[in-house]
Amino acid sequence: MSYLPMTNEDRKAMLEAIGVRSVEELFEVVPEAVRFPELRLPSGMSELEASRLLAELAAENDNVTSHACFLGAGAYHHFIPAVVDTVLRRGEFLTAYTPYQAEVSQGTLTAIYEFQSLIALLADMDVVNASMYDGASALAEATLMAARITKRDKVVLSAAIHPEYRQVVRTYVQALDMPVELAAYDPATGLTDPDSARQLVEGAACLAVAYPNFFGGIEDLGELAQVAHDAGALFITVINPVALGLLKPPGAYGADIVVGEGQPLGVPLAFGGPYLGLFATRKEHLRQMPGRLIGQTTDLEGRRGFVMTLQAREQHIRREKATSNICTNEALVALAATVYLAAMGSTGLRRVAELCYHKAHYAADQIAALDGYERVFSGPFFHEFAIRTPIPPAEVNRRLRERGIIGGYELGRSYPELADAMLFCVTEMNTRAQIDELVSVLSEQ
Repeated sequence: MSYLPMTNEDRKAMLEAIGVRSVEELFEVVPEAVRFPELRLPSGMSELEASRLLAELAAENDNVTSHACFLGAGAYHHFIPAVVDTVLRRGEFLTAYTPYQAEVSQGTLTAIYEFQSLIALLADMDVVNASMYDGASALAEATLMAARITKRDKVVLSAAIHPEYRQVVRTYVQALDMPVELAAYDPATGLTDPDSARQLVEGAACLAVAYPNFFGGIEDLGELAQVAHDAGALFITVINPVALGLLKPPGAYGADIVVGEGQPLGVPLAFGGPYLGLFATRKEHLRQMPGRLIGQTTDLEGRRGFVMTLQAREQHIRREKATSNICTNEALVALAATVYLAAMGSTGLRRVAELCYHKAHYAADQIAALDGYERVFSGPFFHEFAIRTPIPPAEVNRRLRERGIIGGYELGRSYPELADAMLFCVTEMNTRAQIDELVSVLSEQ
């Protein structure tokens, strides 16, 4: 809790400034029937009492500290080194808004430049912008960018992309008369069907797939990139950055645009945000990239410095020339990702990815060996996998919660054909004992 001082003199000064004599007069515009007395608010509490109440309310939540968590589906529980929060809380970063004045913002500009450099290395791409809102909006911006480059207006998305990402894309393009079509996933492997993509991508601006996909499957990016490029479309890859500690980067397969959610890189679950959008592309497409780009330069005395090199946003240039209307960035969250990657290094990130991979495969094998349970898909996977359950997934999750376990994502919420299946996620944070307990509870059902 923060201490927010407020004296009677403070209240009097604020009331005088807005031209009213009392708090009651301030609220006279509110209908009397719903005005303050009708709210029936409890009497005020002391700081001690309020702290105790808030702690009691917080304890009612199922959280990843008190519960073993096997839920992923776009937001992931990973270990965050203490150095991340230590750097974030430095006043120079925590209180900075946005680095419009380069001469007084070198610290923030340097950090963002390092963020761009690290993500470019991770994805094997040429250029990375200075952060987007989140993974979903980054994908939507990528489809618009592809349309500008190709002068085409159709978007093809894999049905195995996160369903909420697909919804955001539709929201972005619905007023632009840009049709969105879905390339089917193979019901046997859980991977994008190349033949379905090939039938749809002709005349499309882009083909977008996830790597790993929503079911955890590791897509064959080489074949899908070829499908897109043979049709003259751009190939967009939606990444989980932790997986790239182990998997071949999308740039090596010829991806034209790489987007993703940066939350796994040192950002807590935080009830769903704020998170961090990743956006990378090839140098030839630089001028069509949304957001902002931080570049390196030298000053009049030859010293290295950093500046905003590209700001193709509608508040900076003519609206018809702008590549996006993004009005802020996620610089502090990008800093968290930067510190995380710097602290972990390539060896540490690979170790995290290996732990996720091997623990998930151990869990999948143990669960699939139970009576009534089976893996839905046969394709290779990273750290998420779909399991068909003998009783409704909602009931499975209810029973797991009773035993202090946060279960998986109920796939029927987004895929009606998978109403009898759920998506489990395992990260380095899950111990073998937790996995064995999960299997034990499932075996009782």
